Amino acid sequence: MPSPQPAFFHWSTGKDSALALWRMLQNPAYRIEHLLTTFNTHHDRVSMHGLRRSLFEAQMQRIGLPYSTVELPEQPDMVTYETALQEAVLAQKAQGRTLAGLGDIFLEDLRQYREKQHQAWGVQPVFPLWGEDSHKLLDEFWQGGFQAIVICTDAQKLDPSFCGRLLDEAFVRDLPTGVDPCGENGEFHTFCFAAPFFKSPVDFQMGEKVLKTYPAPAGSASATLGFWFCDLLPS
Repeated sequence: MPSPQPAFFHWSTGKDSALALWRMLQNPAYRIEHLLTTFNTHHDRVSMHGLRRSLFEAQMQRIGLPYSTVELPEQPDMVTYETALQEAVLAQKAQGRTLAGLGDIFLEDLRQYREKQHQAWGVQPVFPLWGEDSHKLLDEFWQGGFQAIVICTDAQKLDPSFCGRLLDEAFVRDLPTGVDPCGENGEFHTFCFAAPFFKSPVDFQMGEKVLKTYPAPAGSASATLGFWFCDLLPS
């Protein structure tokens, strides 16, 4: 049997990351040695998800793998983002880790972007969940003992009541038509607080729910986009 290949994993703190990482941890072809997470340094929170650094660190303690962060300014341009990510990825490559795990499921343009980006840096991306049915992935998630809470929702797609709910069968049943059950189109983001590879669940308390607006991409129907965030607090 060939030796497992050393790899690092792009960890978002959410459900897709957790399931994809679990698959790679169980696969003898890979040896996950490091986790990499992007942060909004201005707010001291995980990018996109809005999770406090203290809860991210609690996750890391439960997982027990070495990790590092990519520190980004608020609303970085693409050059700033790619430069910071390149530096972090090349640091992993310098340690002999030439595979990068990601939790993407079906957005082809995003996959092509990630492949082009990583391959230019001499690293091969791995997509353990690619092309699989969202409902089946959620069944695997729940049956595997994972648990997650929805901490960010797209206000254009979901009303505020969805933010702060547990990701369970009732949540999926209540989703409007056209919303992916895994939120793969950015409809919602989650915080995974329990997983089979966590030493114990991450304790937290519910904080306030806030609506934040951001400049919309060029060509959008409106000038701004809104997102609801549920601020989780460490217990």
